[in-house]
Amino acid sequence: MAKGWRRDRQVRCGPVASRTGERTLRFAGGWARVGPWHDQPDVAHVVVATDQRLSPPAVRDCVARVRAAGYRAAVTSPLTAAAAVPFLSEGFESREHLHVLEHPLTDLARRSGAGPELRRGWRRDRVEVIALDRRAFPPHWQLGDSGLREALRATPSVRFRVAHRPGDPRIAAFAITGRAGRQGYLQRLAVHPDAQRGGLGRALVVDSLRWVRRSGGRTCLVNTQTDNQDALALYEACGFRRLPSGLGVLGCAW
Repeated sequence: MAKGWRRDRQVRCGPVASRTGERTLRFAGGWARVGPWHDQPDVAHVVVATDQRLSPPAVRDCVARVRAAGYRAAVTSPLTAAAAVPFLSEGFESREHLHVLEHPLTDLARRSGAGPELRRGWRRDRVEVIALDRRAFPPHWQLGDSGLREALRATPSVRFRVAHRPGDPRIAAFAITGRAGRQGYLQRLAVHPDAQRGGLGRALVVDSLRWVRRSGGRTCLVNTQTDNQDALALYEACGFRRLPSGLGVLGCAW
């Protein structure tokens, strides 16, 4: 359940870059945002708009600048097949394929009053949320501190929610949802392994969908690994439908 398929091209640089090490590189016909990947200072996370196809010279220039900055490897944000072509021609290889699912925001389920406690996520929750994320995902898919910051800043509007089991003050699950214009994005959903299949994930998904629709969204997108059958089953049970084309994450080392 990752980020990266945003269709908008708004970039928040400047103050963000000065605090996180992120830089925005601009080329003829596009841009790429570069920063450490999942708190690994020597691996660059190269983020481009999903449907933006950079030219091979632009990708070559991007790689040269990434290498000059001292990175030893790079990982892209999820890309469409067309957007991946120039990266593949410059030596990048496929690391992972993702399903993309879309929800039309119709016939949304109502939350039960007896369900889990959901509340706003605060800055003071971030350490606990990052620790939970590490328990919920394999190492190469964990957010880390930098990934959490990026998810919270990726779209103009964002909703950060955490869930508790009844009588337990510990955070058992969280969701980050964004909206840009009419498009909503379920950026991240994570449930602690000990709390799975207890309704927390479904409650957070429903909460996210209802917020996107209430705030003016028309549809909501989410992506997930092709082998994450639990996540796929949850999303489809909540009304998401798989789109014909997925996304790919690419990587390169030197």
